[in-house]
Amino acid sequence: MEDYIWLIPVLPLAAFIITLLFGRWWIKERAHWLPILAMAGSFGLSLAAFLQIRGAEEPVVVELWRWFSVGSFQVPLGMRVDQLSSVMLLVVSGVGLVIFIYSKGYMHGDPGYYRFFAYMSLFAFSMLMLVLADNYLLLYFGWEAVGLCSYYLIGYYYHKPEAAAAGKKAFIVNRVGDFGFGLGVMLIFVTFGTLGYSGVFEQVEAGHAAELTLVGIALLLFMGAMGKSAQFPLHVWLPDAMEGPTPVSALIHAATMVTAGVYMVARSAVIFASAPGVLLVVGGIGTFTAIFAAVIGICQKDIKRVLAYSTVSQLGYMFMALGVGAWAIAIFHLVTHAFFKALLFLGAGSVIHALSGEQNMDKMGGLRRRIPVTYYTLVAGALALSGIFPFAGFWSKDDILGSVWRDGKYLIWAVGLIAAFITAFYTFRMIFLTFFGKSRLDEEAEHHVHESPWSMLVPLIVLAVASLLGGFLGLPGKLGVIQHFLEPVFAPANEILHLEEHALTGIDYALMVVSLVVAMSGIVLAWVMYVRRVDLPLKVGARLQPIYRVVFNKFYVDELYAATFVRVTVDGSRWVWHHFDEAVIDGAAHGTAGLWQAFGALGRRLQSGRVQHYLLGIFVGLFVIATVVVFL
Repeated sequence: MEDYIWLIPVLPLAAFIITLLFGRWWIKERAHWLPILAMAGSFGLSLAAFLQIRGAEEPVVVELWRWFSVGSFQVPLGMRVDQLSSVMLLVVSGVGLVIFIYSKGYMHGDPGYYRFFAYMSLFAFSMLMLVLADNYLLLYFGWEAVGLCSYYLIGYYYHKPEAAAAGKKAFIVNRVGDFGFGLGVMLIFVTFGTLGYSGVFEQVEAGHAAELTLVGIALLLFMGAMGKSAQFPLHVWLPDAMEGPTPVSALIHAATMVTAGVYMVARSAVIFASAPGVLLVVGGIGTFTAIFAAVIGICQKDIKRVLAYSTVSQLGYMFMALGVGAWAIAIFHLVTHAFFKALLFLGAGSVIHALSGEQNMDKMGGLRRRIPVTYYTLVAGALALSGIFPFAGFWSKDDILGSVWRDGKYLIWAVGLIAAFITAFYTFRMIFLTFFGKSRLDEEAEHHVHESPWSMLVPLIVLAVASLLGGFLGLPGKLGVIQHFLEPVFAPANEILHLEEHALTGIDYALMVVSLVVAMSGIVLAWVMYVRRVDLPLKVGARLQPIYRVVFNKFYVDELYAATFVRVTVDGSRWVWHHFDEAVIDGAAHGTAGLWQAFGALGRRLQSGRVQHYLLGIFVGLFVIATVVVFL
């Protein structure tokens, strides 16, 4: 394994460099081949690493070279493969490969075709480096690289003001979280004298740090996770990220950027388990985000924005699990979510492709017989997201709710259950508005409706199968394959929290039934409102107009930020520009130039070309010299 680990991220990096340098003139319309082959190679090597690490008690750590050394501060470029990183490698490279293949058909004919695949390859490299990092500094490098790639890809259509603004918004909002994450990394080094995972975790377990220090480290790290994984109040960038191409949305939401925060908290489980009260903060924010984003998703009309808010909500579920120490279950939900969320986004892209770019669900309808493969695969993804048996989302979501119940967090469990009902409702609202009822397409779109090419449909079918079967990796209780597989990584944190594995009881089965009934109720309500009684949404909206307006406008969080932080920052910047930049900096520069200009004007007067002026100057000079000599 040590011989090929480095190739896993290097293959996409090489694809990025070659495609960016030669794609515009030489490779052109074949720019997809090298990135796809590179991702296939990374996936094959990730699978080999996964098979080799099974059953290993110790991680495989490879130090390629010493990155830099300053006194006692040494940072090796080390890669770590253990059970956790091997699972993440499979998710990133596997789901990424499917998205790359889909992109070949979706982006065909785009003028920036080579640039798209180059940036996607760089995105994959950044996430793979983040996952493989053996220390917090290399993790931070991958963390920032992922953020930079998101800026490039969200703003891919840079000629559109909305896309350019969305890319900038994602970059700036993530800077807030990354500021906390960077401080957390610094505090780790100051406290432990190292940034290597093993050294840090061993000292934490040995009690070499004060509890207050660990609380500070954990909160700062979680601040970074809130930004990357779009948790309230740093969630505002993710819905606007829909301005990028649909494959970008799928890659961000399923396999790369938003999973980074969950992975980082899980990787730092020992720190979070040792920091009193922090897990309650993690779980509380995750729970609030889950219900908050789910409610907003009810009123969205853009098919991609519905899925964007569902991602924010599902990430909240993952942090809900992390908040009760259910580390493996959070990763399990991350895996299943990658399957069905990639499927849903790519399916939405297929719908948009069929409708020549239309994304408003109010202008869709009646499509299930005209694009049947897209319809059936999207329904499979919707069932998984809604948590319907036996799809993947049922097992992972119920594992989370069961873990919360067993930990005695009954209020969090109740909120999670309500969010599950809302999730099923808005998910099938999307399905019914898109595929059922009468067609609401305009004449031009109606005439051009067509099923997507097989290069786009085959990835949908593959992901639909994964969304159906993926849940069996984590059956509840002692049957869970993924929980047992991840046990060596999370055992130290579980010991700190005194967590033990449990067998299934009647209560666990009852909780599953309750969750399933709640999800089915959400689907039935959506069917009644958007298929059976299509007049109901307008009546309910009219009766609840004030509430609808608040929810439709996303609780005015963006407007609040614009009126406070943005306005203060802009006004403050203008004041500094006017009073310091213009008055002081420009004033000093212009004043210096004016002074020398005045000296130059005086010099021009002295150089008049008249002899009498020169004689006068000589006499004045002699007089001054004589005066100085006499009196001094």
